[in-house]
Amino acid sequence: MAFHRRRNHYYNRFRSILPLICSISGALLILFALLSFLAPTPIDSNNPQHTNSVLYRTLYARNGVVEDTIGQSVLHIPKKGRTDRDIWSSKNSLYYYGCSNASIKFANADAVTQPNRYLLIVTSGGLNQQRTGIIDAVVAARILNATLVVPRLDQKSFWKDSSDFSEIFDVDWYISSLSKDVKIIKSLPKRGGKTWIPRNMRVPRKCSERCYQNRILPVLLKRHAIQLTKFDYRVANRLDTQLQKLRCRVNYHALKFTDPILRMGEKLVHRMRMKSKHFIALHLRFEPDMLAFSGCYYGGGDKERKELGAIRKRWKTLHVSNPDKERRHGKCPLTPREVGLMLRALGYSSDINIYVASGEVYGGEETLAPLKALFPNFYTKETLASKEELEPFSSFSSRMAALDFIVCEESDVFVTNNNGNMARILAGRRRYFGHKPTIRPNAKKLYRLFLNQTTMSWEAFTSKMRTYQRGFMGEPKEVRPGRGDFHENPHTCICEDSEAKAKKDSGPGKYGKGYDDVLGYNEPELPDPDDDGYQDGPQEKEQFNGTGMDYDGITNEEPELEEILSD
Repeated sequence: MAFHRRRNHYYNRFRSILPLICSISGALLILFALLSFLAPTPIDSNNPQHTNSVLYRTLYARNGVVEDTIGQSVLHIPKKGRTDRDIWSSKNSLYYYGCSNASIKFANADAVTQPNRYLLIVTSGGLNQQRTGIIDAVVAARILNATLVVPRLDQKSFWKDSSDFSEIFDVDWYISSLSKDVKIIKSLPKRGGKTWIPRNMRVPRKCSERCYQNRILPVLLKRHAIQLTKFDYRVANRLDTQLQKLRCRVNYHALKFTDPILRMGEKLVHRMRMKSKHFIALHLRFEPDMLAFSGCYYGGGDKERKELGAIRKRWKTLHVSNPDKERRHGKCPLTPREVGLMLRALGYSSDINIYVASGEVYGGEETLAPLKALFPNFYTKETLASKEELEPFSSFSSRMAALDFIVCEESDVFVTNNNGNMARILAGRRRYFGHKPTIRPNAKKLYRLFLNQTTMSWEAFTSKMRTYQRGFMGEPKEVRPGRGDFHENPHTCICEDSEAKAKKDSGPGKYGKGYDDVLGYNEPELPDPDDDGYQDGPQEKEQFNGTGMDYDGITNEEPELEEILSD
């Protein structure tokens, strides 16, 4: 009986407090529902659009500053940039100039060219990769004392561009301006009234003078006409000084685009100049093929892995076991957002005009949105020119790439995102023609900075950014002579005005601050090339996406992975 009385007591007591329990539970449910409604969308690893990743983090503007919307970021980015220094030039550039004239000891072409020696070359890749072959073809012909036939362009690769040399470059100027260096003709003469079929050969990559004399010359002496196929990066990085200067004469003076390309390119530059005194050109290099080839991962979950993995299968020998490692080692392009943050941290304000040379960006407008939030004045050739104006060029990938090349070369600041063929050639041209700033991200160090950005103030972030970018800003003597690719660092063809520099060094500091005052020097991490180069193997290739840019990527043959991914 006592047990039943206790049970009834507890039961009656429970019934009395049941309404209170229900009320509290209901209130908690309402509170939970309200919090769920206000909270951010949960992260879905299969949907990169909702991933807290380096690629899909967004930025938004509020009260004149740009803020990060993910995590506890304290990067409140001011609208205005730095005003305590000249961010558009370096005072040291005043004391260096391009110098590529031949010495009096460099014999005239008429004196050294041998009869019945004809050299033909077939270039490989996209516009800028082919450009390296066109330049080096002149050097190869000089080494062999042969007559050069105007180079043939690659028309059968991925790009399917049917343009020949004369439709992209001014062929008459090319021949006449080099007449004292190498004899050049437009076509191989007939032999005995019949078409002359040259002997096809492949030359090793980075072939030295001795290599050409030992491997190619004996065949040329026997057959009198040879054609070197897949001709890209087939001349050694280090050559005799006079041959290096010849390289520069070809690259910086003899190789000019045709008048229609030049006129359209100049229109694009003029339209950028009409918008503001200065502008930045960015070679974004964030196309799907580029990311797939690099083997990088940007936190986009299974969707990103599946999409880029499918593209990566086009290279049978390309296996990526640790994509995060590639980013840690600086092998990956920065995201558009990271490029924008880098430029803002270096002092470029939000009202600056930016020209973006790029094809299809991985992630589309969502990926570009953070960059556009940082730099709303965002232009491409498609936004600057009408379809009718671009129509003569739009069906030809190399001609579209040439337009971007012109705008990037003429920009006040050029930013390259991952060091491909176009970036290297432009970096060298900008050094030769006055050392206009050329910014290359120090990706290895910037990876760690972006990883820790939410733990520091904007002031601390900008300070570290400027420190890490020392030596990556296109300054004179930024890279030691002989380091890196010669097309990027044409040290033999850059002279110092020692008299003017001596006056500057002895006088008061009245030139104002430039990049060198703030950033100093810290040599970029560039591969040290071999004298005699590489052995035969799969070739480096560029991928063109159909809208004007080329970069190392897909072709019908395996690319040379080590050389591309080491840049």
